[in-house]
Amino acid sequence: MCIAAWIWQAHPLYPLLLLLNRDEFHDRPTKAVGWWGEGAQKVLGGRDVLGGGTWMGVTKDGRLAFLTNVLEPDSIPDAKTRGDLPLRFLQSKKSPATVAMEIAKEAENYNGFNLILADLRANVMVYVSNRPQGEAAAVQIVPPGLHVLSNAKLDSPWPKAQRLGTKFREFLWEHGEEEMIEQKEMAERLMKDTTKADKDQLPNTGCDANWELNLSPVFVEIDTKQGRYGTRSTAVLSVTANRDVSFYEKYLEGGVWKDHTVEYHIEKI
Repeated sequence: MCIAAWIWQAHPLYPLLLLLNRDEFHDRPTKAVGWWGEGAQKVLGGRDVLGGGTWMGVTKDGRLAFLTNVLEPDSIPDAKTRGDLPLRFLQSKKSPATVAMEIAKEAENYNGFNLILADLRANVMVYVSNRPQGEAAAVQIVPPGLHVLSNAKLDSPWPKAQRLGTKFREFLWEHGEEEMIEQKEMAERLMKDTTKADKDQLPNTGCDANWELNLSPVFVEIDTKQGRYGTRSTAVLSVTANRDVSFYEKYLEGGVWKDHTVEYHIEKI
């Protein structure tokens, strides 16, 4: 399912500070964050081995894309893989708005998604979603500020989104505007919250109420008939005013939690 929270163009040290939890079945083959792809437009991100796509990635020239799924009871059996959507932007030279409009025109071919596309050199961020069903795909510019994206529309007031947003604001206030952020501390304090929502606060998605309840924490842990499902990785991406990028990932591999950081400088290619 995934959940992401970020502050955009609203912090004196960080034009972007992003956190994202990826939820998936634990036995689904996955590669940890690293550089991959061909030619100049390589992608830094994790990779879904089955689908071949990614849920979050960045490039040397400052492109960023990340994705969450929409929680809904039914799915399209022959839908295209949503993990390809971030790659369409990351591996292109087109603007976020152009790619978003292209995706919007064929959005009915995908199960429910929320997609963020950003050009970190141009300071432009765009949101596109193909839900609610029956409505035209939505494309909008993401304004400066703190945003949370879970499994409904951008900044929907779901309990987990509100909880994470509140904790994020408190964390930033605690550290002040001039203090550098320690990514590992941020991941541990904000993204490991296993608190479930009250049942009367759960969103009405049409899904089984127990499933909704188990998905209501920021950090998800569920035993299902298909196997263990839940948070497989936590990412913290920071971009400084000097365009230095730090991509921290804590990830589950072979039943063991590991972490690493990849750093680089955004440059024109």
